[in-house]
Amino acid sequence: MSIWYAMLDVLPFQWVSMTFMKNALLAVLVMAPLYGLMSTMIVTGKMSFFSDALGHSAFTGIAVGVLCGAVAPMGVAVLLSVVIALLFTYVRSKSHQATDTIIGVFSSTMVALGIFIATLGGSSFTKFNKYLIGDILSVTPLEIGLLAIVLLLTVTLWVLASNQMVLTAVHPQLASSRGVPVDWVQAAYTVCIAVVVTLSLTWVGLMVLNSLLVLPAASARNVSRNLREYHLWSILIALACSFAGLMTSYYVGCSTGATISMYLAACFALTFACRRRS
Repeated sequence: MSIWYAMLDVLPFQWVSMTFMKNALLAVLVMAPLYGLMSTMIVTGKMSFFSDALGHSAFTGIAVGVLCGAVAPMGVAVLLSVVIALLFTYVRSKSHQATDTIIGVFSSTMVALGIFIATLGGSSFTKFNKYLIGDILSVTPLEIGLLAIVLLLTVTLWVLASNQMVLTAVHPQLASSRGVPVDWVQAAYTVCIAVVVTLSLTWVGLMVLNSLLVLPAASARNVSRNLREYHLWSILIALACSFAGLMTSYYVGCSTGATISMYLAACFALTFACRRRS
């Protein structure tokens, strides 16, 4: 981190003198590519509300951790999100219900369970408000390190199995006929999404989390001509909007997660206007 701090200290901006802004910027540079990659798979697989279900699972895990007096409730949240992701994959493979229906079942169940646990015994919900709005300025170097490890693992997964994941998302039956282990591939990227969503919940906020996992790929889809451009544009859009959102929130004094979401929405509108018409 000392090298990162030294690099930013040479910049002629007031915010670089603040350690929390240096940490937040590094978190954005690590987190945005994760959201860009995850976004393409979520949009391609028509699972746009899956992140909501996982976010609710993470919130429930945090509530369980707090209730049990866990020192690190985020660990409980990650574990529960992974379990829910695997359970979702299993139910979807064994059910004839539409994916959005199954997502709705899990999402509504987990948010109800989370609120039930958080307010059990007349407890105040106020202490959980930070998970609804998020605060990226509170990110620590240790948390950034965890995100960097997840980014490395995600990129490795993409390099090794991106074609299999895309084919599985687009047409699971065709993927299975080509010898792709569909259940394992689906489990891998749902677990990956679960970990990313949970780790970034306290910084982005549950209320706007879904937009960061949908809008980058939705915007990229408007201007991409092939799969490579689709992934590249999604990552670049996520990076640009995340950086712009962080800087704007610093100078204006508003929620960083919400500001990033507004930039992503504006980017979608712009790319939609400039899309290639067939």
